[in-house]
Amino acid sequence: MDADAVAEDVTGGPPVGVAIVDDHPVVIDGVRAWLAGEPRLRVLATGDDPDVVLRDAPEAEVVLLDLRLHGRMVLDRLAELSAAGRRVVVYSEHTDPETMLAALDAGAVAFLAKHEGREHCVATVLAAASDRPYVPPALAGAIVGDARPDRPALSDKEREALLLWFQSMSKASVARRMRISEHTVKQYVDRARIKYTRAGRPAATKAALLARAIEDGLVRPEDIGIYRSQASADRPTP
Repeated sequence: MDADAVAEDVTGGPPVGVAIVDDHPVVIDGVRAWLAGEPRLRVLATGDDPDVVLRDAPEAEVVLLDLRLHGRMVLDRLAELSAAGRRVVVYSEHTDPETMLAALDAGAVAFLAKHEGREHCVATVLAAASDRPYVPPALAGAIVGDARPDRPALSDKEREALLLWFQSMSKASVARRMRISEHTVKQYVDRARIKYTRAGRPAATKAALLARAIEDGLVRPEDIGIYRSQASADRPTP
């Protein structure tokens, strides 16, 4: 499946509300046009100040955020928005691996390079709204190329639970597949997060935990959704 097919599989119901934060009007106009062509998405507000944009559209389900606003990198604002419960997709021309991984560490649910085009933009936003993983090509390259040490030792059950969860399954579906309780699945995921935190590689979000798993060879990016989806028939729950 290509990125459009991934997008088709990841949402239902009313259109997803999107807020766009960028300090280049031409970029906002271009992204708005891309998203306007997708009936499952609706742009609620745009602008160059995240506070103003989200005051105008507090109900936005996804925030598409340029990482550099008015000449300053805004990783701190990204962290604040993520801590406040916002699903933030970073949309940036700064695609060096260190910056991309720092954005995930700060809480971004995904990182989209500005050169990656409409199909990846739409697929990434839809996946973010559904709390499902989607790894565009630039992010995949950054994750695979990360050679940072301190890989924690995960148990076989922790690895299995993470892999099934990353493959767009809900925790309830993972529990049925593994023939364990949903509570136990959550414990496996939480234990993995704790181990990564203790190793100095925190993974507070699903996107960050996915990045760690790819870095450590637990899963391959192409198994998650660079060009195809490995989604199960089960629909995810938050």
